[in-house]
Amino acid sequence: MINTTSTIDELIQNQNPFAGHIVVRPQQIWGKSFPDVPLINAHVSNTVFDAVEKVRTGKRETVGITITAEKGLGKSHIISRIRHRLKAENGSLFIYMSKYDNLNQIKYQFLQTVASSLRASGSQNLMQWQEIAAALINEAKQWNYTPQQYISMYPSWLSKYSTSLIDKLTEVVLQVKPEITNPYIVKAILWTLSTVHANFATYWLSGLELTQTQAEGMGLPNPKSEDREAEALSTVRQILDITSHYRVPVICFDELDIADAADNGFLAAQVIASLVKDLYNSLKQGVLLLAMYPRTWEDQIKALPEAEAVIDRLVSDQADRQPIKLSFLNSDNIVALVSQWLQDFYEEHQQTPPHPLYPFDEIKLRELGKSRPTVRSVLKWCAENFVPNESTKPETNSTDTTARWTSTTIHPVKPYFDNELANVEASIDSLMEEETTIADALWLAFNSLIGETVEGVTIESIEEVEPSAANNGFMDFKIIGNNKKVRIGVDVVQQNYTVIGAALGRLIDYRKFNLTRGCLVRSKNISSKATLARQYLKTLLKDKGGEWVSLQNQDIKPLLAIVFVYYNRESYELKEEQIFDFIEQKQLAINNPLIREILSDPSGQEPTNLTDDGLPISIPQNVAAADYIELNL
Repeated sequence: MINTTSTIDELIQNQNPFAGHIVVRPQQIWGKSFPDVPLINAHVSNTVFDAVEKVRTGKRETVGITITAEKGLGKSHIISRIRHRLKAENGSLFIYMSKYDNLNQIKYQFLQTVASSLRASGSQNLMQWQEIAAALINEAKQWNYTPQQYISMYPSWLSKYSTSLIDKLTEVVLQVKPEITNPYIVKAILWTLSTVHANFATYWLSGLELTQTQAEGMGLPNPKSEDREAEALSTVRQILDITSHYRVPVICFDELDIADAADNGFLAAQVIASLVKDLYNSLKQGVLLLAMYPRTWEDQIKALPEAEAVIDRLVSDQADRQPIKLSFLNSDNIVALVSQWLQDFYEEHQQTPPHPLYPFDEIKLRELGKSRPTVRSVLKWCAENFVPNESTKPETNSTDTTARWTSTTIHPVKPYFDNELANVEASIDSLMEEETTIADALWLAFNSLIGETVEGVTIESIEEVEPSAANNGFMDFKIIGNNKKVRIGVDVVQQNYTVIGAALGRLIDYRKFNLTRGCLVRSKNISSKATLARQYLKTLLKDKGGEWVSLQNQDIKPLLAIVFVYYNRESYELKEEQIFDFIEQKQLAINNPLIREILSDPSGQEPTNLTDDGLPISIPQNVAAADYIELNL
């Protein structure tokens, strides 16, 4: 089919490939990312690839690399490039951390990050955990089966051997790996090959408690919550030591330039730098990668106690003991970058443009390069100037990267919201486990409704829960309304067992926390085996007039999307007022069923549309049972 310019101009008027795509989100690190031009800042990514090769070939054991760049220069683009290249090469494991919710328990949070990262797909499009599990069995039994083969055969094996299968496989693995001191880590890794047990196994590997029934059924001891920070680093070391026999761990710490501080006064970058120093000293092998602003390096890393020892490990492969710097874009970089974005866009829509840079003028793009712009500013300029002809472009000179599109038909928040919503859709299963993020999304929604009356409640303020020491971070916030006559304590709880029990214990203590109603937000059943939690739940619903609101992914998706816009408002160059205006215009909060249910009169009943978080009663049979291999255990 011959495509006319008018057809392409119509496409351009309706779709803008640059709009909303200024910040690389964690989902894009793992999944489909922005178009990449490998030659841009190749010296940085090549340094990481060279380090991985040195570790793989035994020339180095551990390498620390720090990259620095100004805001918007492309640190996360580089990390995305590294992740996707390593995934394709089948020799590494990628671990990525960019959220630091509790700096006082950073080792425990890092353990959760390791477990979560290894859930992401590797080179064989299966969980990286499953690739390691297959490698463990293959080495112990001197076999050469793929993870896919093991996954298909596990149901038949479990049917024949019951759960003793995992005990016997763990035994044979430990015979060839006597240096492993915690056999339960091996056992949990092997459980990931069973599709009905994989989620529970990775949940346990992240340091979280299973229900007693689940733990007993899988032969895994539950961790003691009071010891979890002390035990976390030891667990991480053993996991990484096991995995490093088969893959080179590449551990990346991004988004370190936040102002959050631990109780000891150290900022996020300093806490992570100390953690990396410990990892460098204790890991058998791996590559440790940090990304930060130059000012963070100068003001925070160099100010650490024993800074010299820390720096030696953060830049262990650099002769000058300095971070590797990203370069600003030049004219050739800009032309290559924009060309790649447009090529992907036109190929997706099966269009052939008049020239590769259409609708842009190459001379103007090259002029942009004279000001040494960032990737972010170039993409923003492209988004604002992506129009099919000169008469509809906003007035700007060729070097002005801050031009504003004056159209009043599209809300300035909309492109970013649409992009974030697409990311949420792609990763909703994992996001449903992120209690803090969900609580933040609800907090933002309720804040946008201050002064409004919803379900008979005139919202006056959203407050922290006091006394904070007694709450210990369990309840997320309080909704105050109707001249303070309504005081609803809201808690998002997706975890099980002792956590849900402790949370419900706070929600029913109306006197201590000055509540008129407690509200649990949760998508999962509460097991009948969780006796204390069930007792507290009955008190909440029957005696205290509280409520359990079912967390449904279709209700939380738009709220998650807008809270991600809110998180990145500085990078998106948006003001809070614009975000709240968008929430109001689109009625994201006031018409959201989840928001309205939290504020409505309690039913006193448990929700019916909950997910079952328990293991199946029996192991499902594989229809191809005749194809399984005899284990000879």
